Amino acid sequence: MRAVRVVGTAVAGALAGTGALHALWTVTPWPLRTPEEFADTVIGTGDGVPPAAACAAVAGLLGTAAYLVAAEAGAAPAVGPARLRRAGVWTVSAVLLTRGAGGLMFFGGDLARRSERFRRLDARYYSPLCLALGTGAAVVAAAQGPVTGYREPGPVA
Repeated sequence: MRAVRVVGTAVAGALAGTGALHALWTVTPWPLRTPEEFADTVIGTGDGVPPAAACAAVAGLLGTAAYLVAAEAGAAPAVGPARLRRAGVWTVSAVLLTRGAGGLMFFGGDLARRSERFRRLDARYYSPLCLALGTGAAVVAAAQGPVTGYREPGPVA
């Protein structure tokens, strides 16, 4: 189980860091210089940073995903029913794997109109990172067993 904890901690850390970056984007395009450079590099289309509310929503989802993975891996205190956390981690895995594979198919295959810079970065970094994080989340979820209706025994009254 130590390996699962290490994987979960790494995945949760990457998700939390990415969430923090999205939170930062609610006020600045950092580390890029201009909103136009941000759009070209991170989105591949448009002319600026997405609305602050959208960046904040993504930051919140990434923070939640980081917590779920960390809690299932035993690297953070677990709150709530285990089966809901496990289902959440499976969902995190599915979303990341879909984004990773979809990015390689759609952006790499030029099915979606994106800038050349974005397509290059997506093929080299964004999609592979999503695939790695999604696989790591799946490892954490699978180590805990399937999602079932089983209820953990509670205190005896």
